Amino acid sequence: MFNFWGSKEQQGQSRPSSEASAQPWYSPSLVTSPSSSRPQTSGQIPSHVSPGEAAGIIAYLKDKSVDELRKLLSDKDAYQQFLHSLDQVTIQNNIREELRKETLHLARENLEKEPQIVELRNQCRIIRTTELATAQEKLNELENQRDEILKFYSPGSLLHRLQDAMNKADEESEELQQKFMEKDIDTAAFVQKYKKLRSQYHRRALIHLAAKTSSIG
Repeated sequence: MFNFWGSKEQQGQSRPSSEASAQPWYSPSLVTSPSSSRPQTSGQIPSHVSPGEAAGIIAYLKDKSVDELRKLLSDKDAYQQFLHSLDQVTIQNNIREELRKETLHLARENLEKEPQIVELRNQCRIIRTTELATAQEKLNELENQRDEILKFYSPGSLLHRLQDAMNKADEESEELQQKFMEKDIDTAAFVQKYKKLRSQYHRRALIHLAAKTSSIG
């Protein structure tokens, strides 16, 4: 039995058979205790409902008759109609509808941009397979040139080439001396060329020695 603000006479009166046979659709935890003359509001209000919202809902219910309250408890359609008439529910429904419309709008925009996205993806693929490959090849070539230049002007390479120049000047002076011994060149020409070759040799030897000493130190 439901005890809703009823007098003792109402509690003692027998109910119509139609009311006795009606089964509530809501959870049994929402039913008032048989020992109480009022509904158990602590069981009817979910824990996530704020006190302000609960007070608003109670304000809607306090002017309803016992029959109307019983109908809300036993008639799911009546309960749904009452629920959707609440301002809080209306506001939530409006917000949900706005979010749904906005989501659909964004989805349509994304679909409209799909051809552009596909085109950009194809362009990126072309760049990766052609232009990027060409640029990478050019970069590798420039890096190889840089490595060759650095290697050519490295201290070790410079010392090695200076040593080769020294050996060349020394060999040429020996060949010139051999020609002079064989009288294949006159004295004046020999002295001029030999002096020049030996000057080149000693100058390069001094530079080589200084550079080698500097690199060691």
